[in-house]
Amino acid sequence: MNTTPFHSDPPPSRTQRKLVVEVVEARNILPKDGQGSSSAYVVVDFDAQKKRTSTKFRDLNPIWNEMLDFTVSDPKTMDYDELDVEVYNDKRFGNGGGRKNHFLGRVKICGSQFSRRGEEGLVYFPLEKKSVFSWIRGEIGLKIYYYDEAADDDTAIGNQQQPPPQQEMDEQFPPPQQMQNLPPEKPNVVVVEESRVFESAQSHGDMRRSYPESQQPPMVTVEESPQPAMQGPGDNNHHPRPPSPPPPPSHPSGAEVRYYPPEVRKMQVGRPPGGDRIRVAKRPNGDFSPRVINSKIGGETTTEKTHHHPYNLVEPMQYLFVRIVKARGLSPNESAYVKVRTSNHFVRSKPAVNRPGESADSPEWNQVFALGHNKSDSAASGATLEISAWDASSESFIGGVCFDLSEVPVRDPPDSPLAPQWYRLEGSGADQNSGRVSGDIQLSVWIGTQVDEAFPEAWSSDAPHVAHTRSKVYQSPKLWYLRVTVLEAQDLHIAPNLPPLTAPEVRVKAQLGFQSARTRRGSMNNHSGSFHWHEDMVFVAGEPLEDCLVLMVEDRTTKEPTLLGHVMIPVNSIEQRIDERFVASKWHPLEGEGGGGGGGGGGPYCGRISLRLCLEGGYHVLEEAAHVCSDFRPTAKQLWKPPIGILELGILGARGLLPMKAKNGGKGSTDAYCVAKYGKKWVRTRTITDSFDPRWHEQYTWQVYDPCTVLTVGVFDNWRMFSDVSDDRPDTRIGKIRIRVSTLESNKVYTNSYPLLVLLPSGLKKMGEIEVAVRFACPSLLPDVCSAYGQPLLPRMHYVRPLGVAQQDALRGAATKMVAAWLARAEPPLGPEVVRYMLDADSHSWSMRKSKANWYRIVGVLAWAVGLAKWLDNIRRWRNPVTTVLVHLLYLVLVWYPDLVVPTAFLYVVMIGVWYYRFRPKIPSGMDIRLSQAESVDPDELDEEFDTIPSSRRPEVIRARYDRLRILAVRIQTILGDFAAQGERIQALVSWRDPRATKLFIAICLAITIVMYVVPAKMVAVALGFYYLRHPMFRDTMPTASLNFFRRLPSLSDRLI
Repeated sequence: MNTTPFHSDPPPSRTQRKLVVEVVEARNILPKDGQGSSSAYVVVDFDAQKKRTSTKFRDLNPIWNEMLDFTVSDPKTMDYDELDVEVYNDKRFGNGGGRKNHFLGRVKICGSQFSRRGEEGLVYFPLEKKSVFSWIRGEIGLKIYYYDEAADDDTAIGNQQQPPPQQEMDEQFPPPQQMQNLPPEKPNVVVVEESRVFESAQSHGDMRRSYPESQQPPMVTVEESPQPAMQGPGDNNHHPRPPSPPPPPSHPSGAEVRYYPPEVRKMQVGRPPGGDRIRVAKRPNGDFSPRVINSKIGGETTTEKTHHHPYNLVEPMQYLFVRIVKARGLSPNESAYVKVRTSNHFVRSKPAVNRPGESADSPEWNQVFALGHNKSDSAASGATLEISAWDASSESFIGGVCFDLSEVPVRDPPDSPLAPQWYRLEGSGADQNSGRVSGDIQLSVWIGTQVDEAFPEAWSSDAPHVAHTRSKVYQSPKLWYLRVTVLEAQDLHIAPNLPPLTAPEVRVKAQLGFQSARTRRGSMNNHSGSFHWHEDMVFVAGEPLEDCLVLMVEDRTTKEPTLLGHVMIPVNSIEQRIDERFVASKWHPLEGEGGGGGGGGGGPYCGRISLRLCLEGGYHVLEEAAHVCSDFRPTAKQLWKPPIGILELGILGARGLLPMKAKNGGKGSTDAYCVAKYGKKWVRTRTITDSFDPRWHEQYTWQVYDPCTVLTVGVFDNWRMFSDVSDDRPDTRIGKIRIRVSTLESNKVYTNSYPLLVLLPSGLKKMGEIEVAVRFACPSLLPDVCSAYGQPLLPRMHYVRPLGVAQQDALRGAATKMVAAWLARAEPPLGPEVVRYMLDADSHSWSMRKSKANWYRIVGVLAWAVGLAKWLDNIRRWRNPVTTVLVHLLYLVLVWYPDLVVPTAFLYVVMIGVWYYRFRPKIPSGMDIRLSQAESVDPDELDEEFDTIPSSRRPEVIRARYDRLRILAVRIQTILGDFAAQGERIQALVSWRDPRATKLFIAICLAITIVMYVVPAKMVAVALGFYYLRHPMFRDTMPTASLNFFRRLPSLSDRLI
């Protein structure tokens, strides 16, 4: 294991962080003073600092508007600190005076919810109980933010050198007596974050490291246990452990320092000995089902204990790295470049760049090459690496350096980057004597893996087109809902030559980028001449909020609409809110077509319009289909809750991909790359060129805030790497898979191969298979994870002020376009076709195949009820006499002891759940072709599914499809009519539409009432049950009298025209 010397801590920062808590108000608190009121004050505790507000005398809705500031001792750990806010009733103002102040409620806020100054908002937190027996109600409004200010050197040094209190040291490090009671071999405790890994120090000197980032996300602690060499899919060698803070960086130890790269990098894993072992599971869909790959990934042998960390889902791939920095003292040349040659690779660098003010003999390249490397290459005798400089204009040799590959150092990720060195350029003897070879070149050469920080930006031998083949991490733009409420318009210049008794038709059109909406016709006030709408319009706005909202008032009384005025409002000037608080309306002057109006332009006065505008931060902007959504957090960061775990994905590779394009005179080829999307984070692997079995071995992580979300992984063929900018040929989809996080067991590695299925106009086609390793690292069955299942799926604003279904679909389409436009501007770009395919933008399009699939899904859901009805029918027909007798006895027990009915029902559900545990899915499911009705789909239905809107097919084809839809609609119409008829017959029992039937029904009900009053209920229940379960010899084959009576009741079907 390579180590680096332990460096002393950097000098203390000259800035000091302040946390400001603005206590605004409280609402509807409990009366505690004995006089129907409370005299409340607030105590805020943060980082061993306590401060309180003033007391508001006898007020159940107190308003403080007081700011309390605190000093943050360590900004690096602020995300893990808790802010404790408690509300008390002051006993001095109570009736009779108590010995202590009454508790009115508390709020605990995690440090990850703090906002930087300028981004804060007023948030109302519900007051929580201190104990189970507390009676608490109400909420408190707080503004919480932090900022950094300059601090004196003496203060900073004093804070840095101040030793921790003895009590805290005792809590962090147990005494020796407790240490001796610990087990001799304790599993490593690894603290996993989205961008870092900490590993606790052990008795034998494990590693410990602190990181200088100022913002750290909340973390999850995962206990890593030793794993066997061959881990089955049902094994779970990772056991959860309650969250614990990272080790204090100030603790002195002689431990070695390891650096774990950020999650953007691809992670390395130890490769245990032993071959792969594949176990083929039960595959109901044949070749279209996922299979388990039980390999060396994610495990270690039992005979040889090797150290590993949580990022062990991929295999290491060795590369020979060559970093060419610059040269000096070269012989005269016009434009120098460098050639790198091994026995298997030959590459050429970009032209050199000369800095201003430096001589032409000192070019710079600053380029890294990553060449595929095997251990056999280094072991082979005579294997060399040749690096030579050449003149681009004359192709003349300038000089070169030669390395023996067996002597090239191997660099592991914990090591610091290898420093480049100067090497003397050499040549043949004639070149040296003639002076054509001179100068030095600065470079470094090492052997590493894909975890190396130089790998993402390096020129790779399996992905030579650097511009469009690099692995990248993207972030979706932050999206807001913009709510525009049009209230009123005054002083509009309406055309005077309107026909008599004709009211003007005035509408307001709002436009934001490519989105536009129009209000309904405004109602006119005849006295004041103003127009009223009171109508909401919602748009999607994306940061950095550079667009302008344009509102145009139009007179559409005539065929040609007339513009009465317009106003432009910058979106970044609109107020933001995160709850349902009231936003005041404002009057905006309207401008004419020439820019005049009341806005100071000097033109004529065109009127004014009253608007209520706000950016809604309490909603989640949906850009994905609801059934495959990967994130439900609101836009405002203040409302985010701490993450409950980490999702780790290892993209291993693909097998058996079909050729997607033709190269070199008709030869089939595929240039595949993989895209994964979860939450706001998108990842893209590098492109492996000209390979049907690409191997990526890249690993990424995401923070999980809700387990009921879906990870989407797609594979595409790269076309943009060969096309011009003007051509912009879209990439071709190869297939995708979805993995629901809630179906993953905690801390278990799933290594599976999924088929890549694509539905084409010609039918279903398997494009290959993708191999992935996935793990959901979280504390299993802890309150944070279990409580997530009882919380609302969407943020609170979706239920307080819900959006309509059609409105959500329109907003989702706009959000998808904005995300696609944002990612298309990245380098390398993610094309709109990739984004739309990953987001399922076409999931709501019409498809006869999907309609059949949904129908069979409904049939499958009701299958248990049909099975229960069949079982009861077999019981009452005495198909199995023993079972029927047992059911008689059970029925007697339940009737005689009705208290056992509910417990017996729940016990039966428990037994069913335990029984079905044997048949639980062993791996996350992939795409199901049977459920999708894609096995034997009609070609005409497929052609209709891929048809555009409006249709591009021939009129006779459209007419035939329309007739087919009409036939289907007739069946649905008949079913709906039958449902309505049954409900109307129930209503006809007492509606006297059939007087004789109603008299009979009332008489029967009266007789049942008298019998129930006279005969005990248990006897009636036993008689009815035994009558229902009577032997078939006592039954009649004709329908019963009650069923005949119900079928003869009238419905409203005879009144239809």
